[in-house]
Amino acid sequence: MCTSVVESVGDHVHEVGVGDAVVPVFLPQCGECADCVSARSNICSALPYRPGVMPRDGTTRFSLAATGEPVHSFLCVSSFAEYTVVDVAHLVKLDVVGPAPALPPEKACLLSCGVTTGVGATWKVAAVEPGSTVAVFGLGAVGLAVAQGAKMRGAKRIIGVDVNPDKFEIGKKMGITDFVNPNDIAEKTAVSEVIKEMTGGEGADYCFECIGSVSVMAEAFKSSRTGWGKTVVLGVDGSLAPISVPSFDIMRGRSVTGSLFGGIKPKDDIPVLAHKYLDKELELDDFITHQMGFQEINRAFDLLTQGKCIRCIIWMDDDYGAKENDGA
Repeated sequence: MCTSVVESVGDHVHEVGVGDAVVPVFLPQCGECADCVSARSNICSALPYRPGVMPRDGTTRFSLAATGEPVHSFLCVSSFAEYTVVDVAHLVKLDVVGPAPALPPEKACLLSCGVTTGVGATWKVAAVEPGSTVAVFGLGAVGLAVAQGAKMRGAKRIIGVDVNPDKFEIGKKMGITDFVNPNDIAEKTAVSEVIKEMTGGEGADYCFECIGSVSVMAEAFKSSRTGWGKTVVLGVDGSLAPISVPSFDIMRGRSVTGSLFGGIKPKDDIPVLAHKYLDKELELDDFITHQMGFQEINRAFDLLTQGKCIRCIIWMDDDYGAKENDGA
């Protein structure tokens, strides 16, 4: 996730110009293919993901200065660099980025991935209804954004599930009304039983899996209500293992769906979220728990993996880390 300023543009690029504030995103939107023009999909079919290379010609724009050896890009963005080359389909222009009262760049970058995924899933995928009950499995940045999105859509009860008890306090700010720690369930055999007990034996109207564990995906599905319970899978399982759900439960009205980037069409929907922040409808500030210079990026990853960080802003300014370390 990052916020950038356009330094130069290639031939035939007219959508952005030098000096524009942009948010690079891993998911392209060409605006012309069948998927981009349809409200049913946000997966651009004209520019499928090609690992490590530019999406149109399959080449890389980076190389080692000493040897000329190609250096491949990451997720079509490669944001851990002072300069990068991004296809225009992967750029979202934001006219509202700048000094106050505009959108600060450290807030704008949150819209390029995690926060947008969570809020978008409640809006574009689940279409959470007012007065409903929502269960969120995993309270990282995506899960907390789901909670916020559910609150924005009028959910009356939002149950957060996480093994880290520290997540409940930040969760309450985002809309979590109840907290379940799987480690604290004594005689219960499953989280789904606890959630059903909390909801009068029915289960949640909407369940969101934000971890990337097939076992948790299955547990989220079991926690959903018979008749119309909907489970949205947002977490990415690295093993690509299949999910096992009973066919009988599907026949009785439960459903499960996947969601990449929360169903968001980047160029259409990220500007909408930016304006919601400026209109004080969307919270971004509390997602930022740390800020540091690029030279401390490894410490940032350590904080993230230790569960001590929601989102850490990395500044490319060489002086930033020194100022922070000096206590300035």
